[in-house]
Amino acid sequence: MKKFIYTAVVALSLAFTSCGDYLDVNESPNSPSVDALNPSLIFPGAEMALCNVYGDYLRITGGYFSQQYAQYFGTSNYVDYSQFRQSAVRCDRAYTQLSMRCISNMETVRQMATKNSEWGTYLAATVIRAIAYESMVDCWGEIPYSESLDINNTSPKYDSGKDIYAGIIAELDAALEKATPADQVCTNMLYPDEVADKWIALANAVKLRMLMRESDAVDVKSQIAALIAEDNFPTEDVAWQGFWGNSSSSQNPYYTEEFMAGQQKNVILNLALCNTMQGSDDPRIEAFFEPNSAKKEYTGGVSGTNFATTSSYKAAYWCRPRISNNSPVYIITVSEIEFFKAEYEARYGSAAAAQEHYKAAIEASFATAGVDAPITSVLTVYPYDQTNYRRCIGIQKWVALSGVNNFEAYCELRRLRYPAFGSVTGDEIYNVATDAYNPSALQPGELYTPITVNTKVGSNQLIQRWPYPESSANRNQNAPDFPGETVPVFWAVK
Repeated sequence: MKKFIYTAVVALSLAFTSCGDYLDVNESPNSPSVDALNPSLIFPGAEMALCNVYGDYLRITGGYFSQQYAQYFGTSNYVDYSQFRQSAVRCDRAYTQLSMRCISNMETVRQMATKNSEWGTYLAATVIRAIAYESMVDCWGEIPYSESLDINNTSPKYDSGKDIYAGIIAELDAALEKATPADQVCTNMLYPDEVADKWIALANAVKLRMLMRESDAVDVKSQIAALIAEDNFPTEDVAWQGFWGNSSSSQNPYYTEEFMAGQQKNVILNLALCNTMQGSDDPRIEAFFEPNSAKKEYTGGVSGTNFATTSSYKAAYWCRPRISNNSPVYIITVSEIEFFKAEYEARYGSAAAAQEHYKAAIEASFATAGVDAPITSVLTVYPYDQTNYRRCIGIQKWVALSGVNNFEAYCELRRLRYPAFGSVTGDEIYNVATDAYNPSALQPGELYTPITVNTKVGSNQLIQRWPYPESSANRNQNAPDFPGETVPVFWAVK
């Protein structure tokens, strides 16, 4: 036990002592002695490692890969993402933070909690660990899991995504069996001063998301049915919020990366999302994005380019996301849960119930966005359609997540396959050579092939998975050959 804890602390230095330290996961202050460690010292830093990756890097890449974001005029930092490119080097830091800073330390917390029968803390650590593992499978497909925590094994095998999902869900089930709603939970940032009841509801929501995500590839109908019947899910959006500050080490991580004073501007509203929201007079566009500074209008950029320096469409033409230093980092929203319920009913239950949950999902999204307006215009253009429930649910979930959690939008886009690609390509929308821009060529509710798209991805398809991260693949003799960007992860196989 001590050997494992010592390794985790020396490697990661996540046993911090103040709120500011917990938030800044890149700081390495002196750690306390091994004997002084307890879950309350380890949990918040490991938790914030997940928050930092999930709420920043995965949000940015997810936004570009789902065509919710395009690249700002004159800058090039994320042009490769907008062209559906990902490299083993660029994604490496996210992998390291998730695997070493979050998962390894949460396993230490689980071991400590087991020793002292602290089952509320055990459940909370299992939930955070599950979200990290789920996110990694959703990015890379296969990662080390069953042998990953053996410190004597320098080349742990890569497990299949299907097996990892099964393992994570089994871990959640085991933790749920141990915990009771009144159990105490150690110091944490998500539910401070709360007992385990909210963690139980969150564990159920994470299970629901994972089961629905893999439901086209694995027969999990009975497990989903049991969760739906129990209906013990969060009744409020689950997010890290209420503690972000003004300093660079305590701000929302996405804000720090992209919006803090002095930072390079990169992210703008994509035409695909802009046309879809404007096509249904969707008032959420004002909550999710700023109007452009030129005419106070909503205009969308095109994936695959940052517009030439000679372009007529300068910086003032584009729309930036609305975000502040204290914006929440969402784990899962009521809207997402309602969309999953709608899909479940569409597939296995009642069309009438599916329609009600679909409506409730859009209403919940409006509430999250702070929009006090009827959803009539959205339902008029995108009514519930039982004959093609994937399309209406897929498009509206994509819209709802665009201002909340772009990574989950990218995952659900790959799974539901809506919005689908239309017949218009990026270079037909904007001609780089002539500066001719025809945004109306793209129909609402459609995606398009980016300008100068990654040739390994090609036309009319998404990047389906990421290259195995450099630090893992280069040092692990058991790393498999990368199957390619167009090979879906296990749950997205058609």
